[in-house]
Amino acid sequence: MGDHMKRAITLGGGGPAAGLHLGVLDVLTPEIEFDVWALSCIGAWVGVIYNQCEGKNKAEQTYAFFRNNIFRNNASFSRFPLNTVFGTDWGDNWLAFLQFVFNAKNYDNLVLPNEIAESFRQTIALLCDPSRWNSGDVNQWILNHVMAPNPFIRLLTSMMYLSNVNGLSRICYPDSSFMKSIKFDRLKEIKPFLFHNAFSFETRDIELFSNKPVPEPRAPFKKSEKPDYKRIDAETLCACSALPFIETTVMIGDHEYCEGALVDTVNFWHLLDDHPDLDEIWVSRIVDAQQIRRPKDLHDALANLCQLFAATVGEDDVKLFEYHVKEDKKWTGTIIEVCVDSKIDFEWSHANLDFGRERGRLAAQAAYDKYMKVTGGKKNDTGAVRIIRCKEDIVPPGSTVIAAGQAQPLPL
Repeated sequence: MGDHMKRAITLGGGGPAAGLHLGVLDVLTPEIEFDVWALSCIGAWVGVIYNQCEGKNKAEQTYAFFRNNIFRNNASFSRFPLNTVFGTDWGDNWLAFLQFVFNAKNYDNLVLPNEIAESFRQTIALLCDPSRWNSGDVNQWILNHVMAPNPFIRLLTSMMYLSNVNGLSRICYPDSSFMKSIKFDRLKEIKPFLFHNAFSFETRDIELFSNKPVPEPRAPFKKSEKPDYKRIDAETLCACSALPFIETTVMIGDHEYCEGALVDTVNFWHLLDDHPDLDEIWVSRIVDAQQIRRPKDLHDALANLCQLFAATVGEDDVKLFEYHVKEDKKWTGTIIEVCVDSKIDFEWSHANLDFGRERGRLAAQAAYDKYMKVTGGKKNDTGAVRIIRCKEDIVPPGSTVIAAGQAQPLPL
């Protein structure tokens, strides 16, 4: 594509919407060489898997990895709606159970005579007042005057919520065959610079992990001075996707981590701080508030809840980044946003993976076609930030914005 320019791609979080990233890579990587990959959550998994692949057809190899190792076949998923790697941590759960049972403090306040007496009074009052025989009052009575005062239920409930378990599942097993199938050592040898984030509870801040040392010199206008990134490995990759409640947090050394995308989508500022000579930044965000729909069951409700926060945080981060780079006037490259498809859902099934991949191809092709039409693949020489996006939301004042329009089917 003409003279080489330094380009970055940002792959955001979105869990089961990962197929969109795969479709984007199908279209863009044969045409564009990305020097920097800024990653978070499922985007980090896609970026790491893609770049550790060898030979040709890396995009196809990445798709095969996700299809064979993470997403579940349609028949199995229909009655077991979980992916293949978010497993219950039976060992730690059993240990947490034993620690709870043998801690004498956990038996304090199990029997509360005053509350038991009050529950009898409230029960008589309910039975004597037919106006309160409705589902709301009855459910409140069951919660507060049947379950809450019962010593056995109090023990089971506290065991469930107050044991040393902070996630429904665990993915961080560095010695597992699944994690060993990822060639992390290969990342040190490749040309592109990869980095992803995770949130440290010790520093109360985002920490960054990369496949090699940060290039020098760094930009003189860095927002903050931090030590060099730590190296990407199996633990850091798991840490960057440890969504609280869904997955247990990850210990790396003496630091405990959870997903970084909850705070910073893909570290846009560090992208420019450490790579001020970038000419283009391609954004694949994959989740959007328009994808959120009325939940039909608990699986759907939980998935929509997680993605709603990811969608709004990601959307706001992109808008703020575009606005501030224009206002700062210290970078005048081109930002290309790939469309976020509103038709994708949040199922870890082969059908959703394949559908997302198809929709990602269409969106990426639309963005690439518009990009080539406007730029011809040449460096931005307008002297101002140029933004090419699929749909117009908040437009940074003074920026050049090109609407990519409706994606058209790719030629077979």
